[in-house]
Amino acid sequence: MERRLAAIVAADVAGYSRLMGEDETGTLKRLQNLLKTVVQPGIERRKGRIVKLMGDGLLAEFASAVEAVEGAADIQRQMKDHEPDLPADKRIRLRIGVNLGDIIVEGSDIYGEGVNVAARVEALAEPGGICISGPVFDQVDGKTGLAFADGGEQTVKNISKPVRIYMAVLGDPQPADGTTGKAEPAATASGFSGTPSIAVLPFDNMSKDAEQEYFSDGLAEDIITALSHWRSFPVIARNSSFSYKGQAIRVQKIAEELGARFILEGGVRKAGNRLRITAQLIDAHSGHHVWAEKFDRLMEDIFDVQDEITDRIAATIVPELEQFEHRRTVLKRTEDLNAWDYYLRGMETFHDDTCEGTFAAIEMFRCAIACDANYVDAWARLAWALARLKMLGCEDAPADCLDEARSAARRAIALDDNSAVAHMGLGAVHIWSEQTALGLAEAQTALKLNPSFAHAAMAVGNRLDLTGHTQDGVAQMERALTLNPRDPNRWRYMAYLSRAHIILGQPEIAANWARQSMLLRPDLADALFRYAICLAHQDRIDDARELLEKCRAMEPGLVERRANWQPYPDKARNELLLSGLRRHNLI
Repeated sequence: MERRLAAIVAADVAGYSRLMGEDETGTLKRLQNLLKTVVQPGIERRKGRIVKLMGDGLLAEFASAVEAVEGAADIQRQMKDHEPDLPADKRIRLRIGVNLGDIIVEGSDIYGEGVNVAARVEALAEPGGICISGPVFDQVDGKTGLAFADGGEQTVKNISKPVRIYMAVLGDPQPADGTTGKAEPAATASGFSGTPSIAVLPFDNMSKDAEQEYFSDGLAEDIITALSHWRSFPVIARNSSFSYKGQAIRVQKIAEELGARFILEGGVRKAGNRLRITAQLIDAHSGHHVWAEKFDRLMEDIFDVQDEITDRIAATIVPELEQFEHRRTVLKRTEDLNAWDYYLRGMETFHDDTCEGTFAAIEMFRCAIACDANYVDAWARLAWALARLKMLGCEDAPADCLDEARSAARRAIALDDNSAVAHMGLGAVHIWSEQTALGLAEAQTALKLNPSFAHAAMAVGNRLDLTGHTQDGVAQMERALTLNPRDPNRWRYMAYLSRAHIILGQPEIAANWARQSMLLRPDLADALFRYAICLAHQDRIDDARELLEKCRAMEPGLVERRANWQPYPDKARNELLLSGLRRHNLI
């Protein structure tokens, strides 16, 4: 028995049973032609070997993980132009998985867990896509010119430990140093049309006290908010830029993933009433520091420091600063440092999107308001958090939480009608009071006030779909994803997109979004249920049934409650949404 380490590639044909059912002889001939003209040459060109063919799939072995991934990418790129005369749903499309692991060699065949993991990873790949395991990613990151989306840890059949997976982002080949090889900013690829967007990374807490972490995070978040009031360049949303917290990653890589031209990073040391803040602005194209500065201040000067940092950034990025709008002079923020401190503590859990975190945030926002009854942002966030209790279905939510939320949002708007957060808070109240049109109007107001507000952009898109303007809603939601590409809650954005594409009669696109949503949150029954809806529309009955069983085990009663799901105000669209499940008697 021989053992060795190898990169294993597993591939199969997506929708093979359907294709065979439609044209058995023709499908076999096309598959044989594909193997001969595209797959086998692609593998051999990268020094791999086909171990065996298995009906609609194959197993291949490579000595190098880089060669294996590049070979898979070569094949999938060629597949895009394969069979151009056939409709998209008739073409042969491959799913490819790559794993690096120990194998057992017997004659010309290979066995072992390394092979089994490759097969499980392949099953997680999109049609036309490539999915790789964590060990492969560790070997190829930065060496192939490919970007990868983190799919998290997945529990797969007959494998004892969860498998970390990454999805390859396929496109034109790029230099292995990770640069695009083009003069255009990386932001162009993310939908910003060359506008110099900026990402603010979480500031490092350089104090010895770990409990001061919220302070450094809050400072960075305040700078994001201040920058977003300039309409001249996009600002990457907080949840995306904060996803890199505590990670040692090259600035160029972060910028590429976020679609940002500039990166701001820094650190905070707080000792008593004194602060030392360092900040540096980096041009991700060159990797050079545009400017760096150190600020030694007293706590009461903290807002002046924030303004100074944002002014310096805008003066650097925008060559004609006087033509652009800075709303700092009209912002109605607190001058009470205790209120601000409570507000920062509330924001520490506001983004958790859990009942426990939301209750904790509500308590802190109430404390902030007790210190300063005219603190606009605290009133606005309190309203939003109270509405979120209803959205999350928190059991301990007070019966009048929406009434209190409405009062808080109206108080915030009365204090400052230009507060985008206040309008979002009131919009959330309207949505959960079944006043969808009013909820859309408030989200549109928030987005007009702050075009870089990713949550507002997504809310507008979602509510356009709900009110019957689905095509416009989809375009808006896709834009929102470019503003917030790494938001931990982007699973919800993708779930909304999947629902909208069902309404547009595009079940394959819907399934793609729903699947990505589920991979981000495999622990949420809601994400699984939405994917089951899409699979049923594709007549993938067994897969949909398996997901519904998982839903029932994960959250008893959810499937039965959703059997009468009515997110839309009209009966026709609600019936269309669930028609696949009902057609196959799955609900």
